Amino acid sequence: MDNIHESWKPLFDKYNFNLEYLYNSGDVVYPKQEHIFRVFEMDVKDIKVLLLGQDPYHNPDQANGLSFSVQTDMKIPPSLLNIYKELRIEFPERNYTWFSGNLERWFYKEKIFLLNASLTVVKNHPGSHMDIWKDFTNDVIKYINDNNNKCIFLLLGKFAKTKEIFITNKENIVTGVHPSPLSAHNGFFGSNVFKLVEEKLGHEIDWNVFYV
Repeated sequence: MDNIHESWKPLFDKYNFNLEYLYNSGDVVYPKQEHIFRVFEMDVKDIKVLLLGQDPYHNPDQANGLSFSVQTDMKIPPSLLNIYKELRIEFPERNYTWFSGNLERWFYKEKIFLLNASLTVVKNHPGSHMDIWKDFTNDVIKYINDNNNKCIFLLLGKFAKTKEIFITNKENIVTGVHPSPLSAHNGFFGSNVFKLVEEKLGHEIDWNVFYV
């Protein structure tokens, strides 16, 4: 927890996490323990966009502490592939090409806060730790709402939309269909959610994933 930005201290002071117990209970847990709080390296006041995921990828070597993101050498997951497809639909003139599912550039350069509602998951058991993290990550959303009035909240899917209740400035919310293969063709493709995010921000985002 050494890399957590000081701006989060009032929030973290309210919690006492027993990570050793979580990782030594007999289950294989993802992501690596040192990556659980990776997203909190960012100053809360620097966040431009919050992109909320549900929980980390539950297959080996995928999760890296950032929602929708995987390690550089891993196959790009289906939901992220659909996000890339929609970005090409919305911004054909930008000629985006992606060869990796690692979204570190979005996080570090574009200040997109890639938060999962659950920060850990048991191998091959999606949703297994949701109850452990629910109160904390709800408080994270409230904390951003209270400390950053410029953040745009991008909530994709029914689950993410339930978090609207923690956001007081409704003008800062963009909602849409989840990009999973099960639902993307029912309103995600062609939705222009990323254009709307940029409009609300007042400037373009570079959605490339590699540092230029």
